[in-house]
Amino acid sequence: MDAKMKLALEKVAVEVRKDIVTAVHSAKSGHPGGSLSLTDTLTYLYFYKMNVDPKNPQDPDRDRFVLSKGHTAPALYSVLAEKGYFDKAELLKLRKTGAMLQGHPDMKHIPGVDMTTGSLGQGISTAVGMALGGKISGKGFTVYAALGDGEIQEGQVWEAAMAAAHYKLDNLVAVIDNNGLQIDGNIADVMSPYPITDKFAAFGWNVVTADAHDFDSIHAAFEKTNEKNGKPWVIVQKSVKGKGVSFMEDKASWHGSAPNDEQYAQAMEELNAIAKELEAK
Repeated sequence: MDAKMKLALEKVAVEVRKDIVTAVHSAKSGHPGGSLSLTDTLTYLYFYKMNVDPKNPQDPDRDRFVLSKGHTAPALYSVLAEKGYFDKAELLKLRKTGAMLQGHPDMKHIPGVDMTTGSLGQGISTAVGMALGGKISGKGFTVYAALGDGEIQEGQVWEAAMAAAHYKLDNLVAVIDNNGLQIDGNIADVMSPYPITDKFAAFGWNVVTADAHDFDSIHAAFEKTNEKNGKPWVIVQKSVKGKGVSFMEDKASWHGSAPNDEQYAQAMEELNAIAKELEAK
């Protein structure tokens, strides 16, 4: 990836992380850990890879994104706000009664949200349906879906995986946010989904791996998905839950906890320091 573009994406990503922490702190509830681990991927998709336009969010030819791990809505909302789909002031109303941004994505009320999600396993199933619809209608768009590594413990995920291979949906790209943690602890202890790569390969998918916090690695993985060979794609990305905030990193306790005022101040201090470093480059 071009160094200038990589730096631009890194700058956007730190702003998205600040937005996530601010929104969850304001709401006094939410899911910061998995939102922060997915930040770089969403930044790459919306600010580089996907064919989307905030001025025309319902363009029938646009690429689609489905947040199958719907509880990490703060990440999606923050990226959409940074992209210009709606005013960033909405982030401060996260989870407030009557506000646009609720705890899970709602396609009926939020510009830029392509699918209402929350029940784990259902998002990837709808993404398969979208991709199949694109094939049937002859449209050239790509459907991207992000899943949690704990989410793939759901049987419905594997039904969707089987269907995607059966219908040769090479216009579907799934991303597994492999941060290794879920609400109850380590995924390997709760219900191990490993080996993730081998399982998807056995279901007939093209499999790629990447470092979820290195834009060169992310870019290389997504570039491979441009190949249309009659098989759906999955990118298994090794990530860090809570990435960017030292006391949240790799801690299952931050799956669904909001920072208090002191923790919020520390998080913002750390993220502002990263932003300052990037500005100096």
